[in-house]
Amino acid sequence: MRFLNSPTYDLTYDDVFMVPSRSTISSRMEVDLRSTDNTGTTIPIVVANMTAISGRRMAETIARRGGIAVIPQDIPLSIVRDVISWVKSRHTFFDTPITLSPTSTVADAVSLIHKRAHGAIVVVENDKPVGIITEEDCEGVDRFTQLQQIMSKDLMTLPDTCNPREAFDFLHNNRRKLAPVVAKNGLLVGILTRVGALRATLYSPAVDKNGSLRIAAAIGINGDVAAKAKQLVEFGADVLVVDTAHGHQAKMVEAIKAIRSISPKIPVVAGNVVTAEGVRELIEAGADIIKVGVGPGAMCTTRMQTGVGRPQFSAVLECSAEAKKHGKHVWADGGVRHPRDVALALAAGASQVMIGSWFAGTFESPSDLRTDSHGKLYKESFGMASARAVAARTAGEDAFERARKSIFEEGISTSRMYLDPQRPGVEDLLDGIISGLRSSCTYAGAASIAEFAEKAVVGIQSAAGYAEGRPLHSSW
Repeated sequence: MRFLNSPTYDLTYDDVFMVPSRSTISSRMEVDLRSTDNTGTTIPIVVANMTAISGRRMAETIARRGGIAVIPQDIPLSIVRDVISWVKSRHTFFDTPITLSPTSTVADAVSLIHKRAHGAIVVVENDKPVGIITEEDCEGVDRFTQLQQIMSKDLMTLPDTCNPREAFDFLHNNRRKLAPVVAKNGLLVGILTRVGALRATLYSPAVDKNGSLRIAAAIGINGDVAAKAKQLVEFGADVLVVDTAHGHQAKMVEAIKAIRSISPKIPVVAGNVVTAEGVRELIEAGADIIKVGVGPGAMCTTRMQTGVGRPQFSAVLECSAEAKKHGKHVWADGGVRHPRDVALALAAGASQVMIGSWFAGTFESPSDLRTDSHGKLYKESFGMASARAVAARTAGEDAFERARKSIFEEGISTSRMYLDPQRPGVEDLLDGIISGLRSSCTYAGAASIAEFAEKAVVGIQSAAGYAEGRPLHSSW
């Protein structure tokens, strides 16, 4: 990457723009978005290890489209084991259906139907589909009504041997948005939508050597780090993320060395830092990838409370340059609010971009779906250093210690993340992000992420320059 004009101060994503360069790429689909940092992703997207965002549904969905999710460090290991096992058992093409029995009630269906973006429940009997329930079927119906009374019995199914084109043509010709997928013996295998069939031709899943979906897990710097890391590796985690707000400290170095003592054969990510010195020290301790970002996250109050942090574009630029000297990589963590920000982070040299709050307002995030007084759908999100997160993390300690720790917090304990009516699912958001990123690469004349970081030409702009580029959804 090179600058059009030399910066005299640190820059955020809003402070910069990218100019087009000569390109020989005829189609955005020619761009290869596979990572080069040995994490096995086919798109450079990582779901942040936040309790309100990264759960098993999110991990499954993101991995099926080529990214990877990081399970938070404050989840009990027994649950992490179950989540990893569950994600590894998911189909790489078909989505996981929500299922209920014919005698289940409308109340049961309404409580579950938005756990998946496809908005349908498959009614099963002896593991075979017998009907479909949608949100429309439940409207104006007594909540104790059994599903067998209102379900659609005009059932069309897809064979589990179908390919994406065959599935799309079947659904399109039969005017169906979705259909259950069944094996030869009639047992339910999954569910597929028309747009899901299309996406299967545009994305490649992130899979391990066994062909199972990939997933990462976070670990803190306290306690027996080596033992926890060993367990996570045994559970099947594909990436270890050693995570703390201030990564440039002695305990982080000790934690990385402890993990290296068990000789894991998977990438080790460590952070967060914002300087070349911090990157260098963590790499020397044994980290493969450095997580960059202090204070840019939507749920983070660190900069306002402490004055500590650094504008994210400049932090990623400096840290990625240092990591490259050692043959290592960085992840840009935080501050991403638009597809352009993802492209700029990669132009600055990041191998992946970590997204948190942006994905909180989707069907796939773990939080319960709520409705405000105006009927708009939202989910609650919170920072991982907030009082809410600290309370959950210290639940096993005595009341005195919990009360002491609750006094100190850095982060928002509750925030409404509204679902975009046009893009309510995380895959909908991914479509916009990846489409924008592919176009950015073509504008730079780059056929890969590595080439993009080399060829991108970036300039500095005023606030008016940024405002000029924003679309108007109504006339001025």
